[in-house]
Amino acid sequence: MRIRTALALPLLAALLLTGCGTSASDRGTGAEPASGAETAGLTGEVTVFAAASLRTAFDEIAEAFEQQHPNVEVAPIVYDGSSTLVTQVQEGADADVLATADERNMQVLVDAGLAPAPQLFATNTLVVAVPAGNPAGVESLGDLADVVTVLCAPEVPCGAASIRLLDAADVTVTAASLEQNVTAVLQKVAAGEADAGLVYATDVATDDAVESFVPEGADEIVNQYPLTTLGDASEAGIAFAEFVRGDEAQRILRDLGFGAP
Repeated sequence: MRIRTALALPLLAALLLTGCGTSASDRGTGAEPASGAETAGLTGEVTVFAAASLRTAFDEIAEAFEQQHPNVEVAPIVYDGSSTLVTQVQEGADADVLATADERNMQVLVDAGLAPAPQLFATNTLVVAVPAGNPAGVESLGDLADVVTVLCAPEVPCGAASIRLLDAADVTVTAASLEQNVTAVLQKVAAGEADAGLVYATDVATDDAVESFVPEGADEIVNQYPLTTLGDASEAGIAFAEFVRGDEAQRILRDLGFGAP
């Protein structure tokens, strides 16, 4: 049945007005995260800097984000020690999102006016990692003083946490090496270049080349993971930061052993 001309014009006008209601400005200006249907029109690329201990989790989160937003590409994520990432941002590195493994390093950027106040999205605790089979027979935190042990450097979140854990247990360790990120510690232990190392619980969860145990007092040393957008973060970057705090990303983090913030 044909619509009469007298009815068609008002209907056409209504349709045009409806179409105008989904302009770019309505999808979010970047001042706050877009969500739900508003993100359907997201396009562009997102650049993310993240602490090394987040590698497995953020790779999965980025994949899930891209599936939800097929017109957005998450560039290969830059993973490193939190202190290294903060230094790169201070020196002008271009990133939309930064996630660190502690609040202390993130606060450096906040104090410098380079990042807005971050939000916490995960927690982590330390374990003692040893090569598969535990050839040196490491059974306690105190044993680290008598075997070849590698640790994170003090300026790195896992290093600062390790110092607090060892000090609380009154254990003195002369590290064979001090690494700039937790991944390097785990790699040396897995390769048998060290008898033991202190890493995060999440680091050993997916590595069959190592074994681990939770040392006494580890539950008292909890690292909080903050996340923020940087500079003129794109609308897609802001949406990614919001996604990390959403249900799907939080499920990924929990499944990999991260605690709730």
